[in-house]
Amino acid sequence: MFKELPIKQIYFLPIAGIILLLLGYQLAFKHTLEALQINSTLTEKLTQSVAPGYQPDYLERKNNNLAHLLEIYKADTALLRSNIINTVATIAESEHVKLTGVPVQDVSFRADHFIIEKLEFEGDFFSLLKLSDKLQAAKGIGMVRSENWKKVADRSHNGEVKKLILSVYLEIVK
Repeated sequence: MFKELPIKQIYFLPIAGIILLLLGYQLAFKHTLEALQINSTLTEKLTQSVAPGYQPDYLERKNNNLAHLLEIYKADTALLRSNIINTVATIAESEHVKLTGVPVQDVSFRADHFIIEKLEFEGDFFSLLKLSDKLQAAKGIGMVRSENWKKVADRSHNGEVKKLILSVYLEIVK
């Protein structure tokens, strides 16, 4: 069959090699080279844009979470003291706890970005514990920064009466 062709047999090997090379390029190497070109253009575009760690959706979620947390700490500064006292007194009354002290605001409790308000309550342990839980969950009065539990002996006319006092420090963002 090959003997009847008008081409010399010596040229069959180089022609077959060229045909195999073209087939190999079309079937395998072409797609690989296209993928390398796409990779290089995308890498170039990525380096020209902002930093690769920039993720707008992540930043938006983070901003929303921080705004939500800030809303918990925030309170109206114009009517701050009366609003907080009214809200806290209502919560204390529902738990059968007595609001015994709202000291005059101390200058050391004020800063540029926040105010610390101190409130004192008197009652039994479980009622004060429930009050503490409700104060931590309440919105619009700030966050409970710290609590101080004291057991005080009241020496009145007919003997010694022990009282439990809870001092709560609320932090409010201005």
